[in-house]
Amino acid sequence: MTLDQANKIIRTCADKMTARYGRAVFNEWAIVSLAGRKGLLLAYDGPRKEEFRQNFLADAGSLRASLLSQQHHTGDFEFAQDGVGTGFEAFMALGKGIYLICNNTVQSMDGITKDPLWLSAQVPFLDLSDQFRFDSLTCAR
Repeated sequence: MTLDQANKIIRTCADKMTARYGRAVFNEWAIVSLAGRKGLLLAYDGPRKEEFRQNFLADAGSLRASLLSQQHHTGDFEFAQDGVGTGFEAFMALGKGIYLICNNTVQSMDGITKDPLWLSAQVPFLDLSDQFRFDSLTCAR
């Protein structure tokens, strides 16, 4: 899968999640490459692009160790219940050393999951995971 294709299916997933949840589940989505221990922002959609770059390690919060370990299969994902403010709520492995960062800069994952609509909003997220398992992001740019 190319970066353009990945961006399109991620946007579609975000739209479906918003429709099912009634508001944005994640208002910040970023594709990052951590290959070679160098962080590179490949794509970003959200309210704070420069702050995202500058605060990446701090905002990774409780997901930091797992994210930086890069011990994930394509399509694997992880959530952090304690991601408050700019702290990341989730990531998904899109390919070797390439990750999708999902964040809600207003609400924590704990708050998001308390809404019963969260259950149906998970369906597009799981579908997205399956799409990357079938066709991983291999082209960095």
